[in-house]
Amino acid sequence: MIHPVIMAGGTGSRLWPLSRQLNPKQFLKLTDGPLSMLQATVERLQGMDAKEPLLICNEEHRFLAAEQMRQSGHDNTRIILEPCGRNTAPAIALAALELMENTSEANPIMLVLAADHLIKNTSAFQEGVSKAIPLAQQGKVVTFGIVPQHPETGYGYIHQGEELADNCFTVDKFVEKPDLETAEAYLACGEYLWNSGMFLFRAQDYLNELEAHRPDILAACKAAMSGASEDLHFTRVNAEAFARCPSDSIDFAVMEKTDKAAVVALDAGWSDIGSWSALWDVSEKDAAGNSLSGDVIAHDTQNTLVRADSRLVATVGVENLVVIETKDALLVAHKDRVQEVKSIVEQIRDDGRHEHMNHREVYRPWGVYDSIDNGARYQVKRITVKPGAKLSVQMHHHRAEHWIVVSGTAQVTNGEKTYLVTENQSTYIPVGQVHSLENPGVIDLELIEVQSGSYLGEDDIVRFEDRYGRK
Repeated sequence: MIHPVIMAGGTGSRLWPLSRQLNPKQFLKLTDGPLSMLQATVERLQGMDAKEPLLICNEEHRFLAAEQMRQSGHDNTRIILEPCGRNTAPAIALAALELMENTSEANPIMLVLAADHLIKNTSAFQEGVSKAIPLAQQGKVVTFGIVPQHPETGYGYIHQGEELADNCFTVDKFVEKPDLETAEAYLACGEYLWNSGMFLFRAQDYLNELEAHRPDILAACKAAMSGASEDLHFTRVNAEAFARCPSDSIDFAVMEKTDKAAVVALDAGWSDIGSWSALWDVSEKDAAGNSLSGDVIAHDTQNTLVRADSRLVATVGVENLVVIETKDALLVAHKDRVQEVKSIVEQIRDDGRHEHMNHREVYRPWGVYDSIDNGARYQVKRITVKPGAKLSVQMHHHRAEHWIVVSGTAQVTNGEKTYLVTENQSTYIPVGQVHSLENPGVIDLELIEVQSGSYLGEDDIVRFEDRYGRK
């Protein structure tokens, strides 16, 4: 029996403007099909002798992760919340400590996966995992190396050592991202694999290796877990203790130092979709080499990726471009320079803008809101509240709110009064009034909120009561 551990942290800034800090690529539907990257990772486990997945994600993504797991039929998934990012070695240590504490097995086997990888051949993936299990039972710390399809300069590589079993090897060495000439030599040699960032090992074996090579990381993670608290399905580690943990990847902290490393060669249609050009590589294309999604008209256009989310996008006489349209941003880039999108995100952040943080649509544990329009002293939102969900009991110092119900029924608390507001009816919340909004029905509640006042920031919220544990 294996215990899947899915790492769902990270921001995916190279996939801006679709990927944002509060809604990064692991929660997006980037490829064809109805599933997000996280949900596809979970579905890939179907048919395996596996326990319920254990998730690790950032504190700010907790409700998004929980909702996507619920949609996938995993209502009781445990989620470890990282109060700050400390890279993969500490994240995996938290999961190993959790499993050692809360499973009946003496040394449970962990299958560590990233939530934002594409794997087209599920059966080949599962076969590779099966080959890795006996190695882990022998005390090996196993990683999965991807059989390279071309001379890639964007990935690290693993040099195969002694063959242990069919497509299973010791690790001779890890090498950093090569230049093109070196990558071509690796491909021709046939002894090098792409470093995938997926692993399989026993929990205590990993902790022992961490103790041997980075005891400072292990000590900080033990302190963080010893001060952890449980909140719904979330495990909240001690924030102060975890903040003191050094940041390091599992590759640098353990894999490059241990003498127990093994690698399973995997040929399963893998991609980490680390850039828009990588998404173009794995997408279906028309006869002109274009990958088009949404309302797109492409005239005399070749080898181009176009994604239109909210309006018509037309291209004329272009090639080798990436065109990504969202409700609040448009990216046009040459396919050969999409790695520089991260620089745009940094400039947006440095300029004090918000487009790196979230979309016009913002997800909350109770539903979603879309900022339709705004001006100097007003803002208009379309709000959707899920059946049975409730916004916090709150007040605002600087703004009043008008609510107009479009569909469904709202139960409104407005000061001392509680009443229902139905379709085509409205209500008014004055500045400073304690209020709340709830959907008592069985269908989505949709309403238009018009805010007016001297300050309309999301931080002008004083919460008195919240069923989702927000401050």
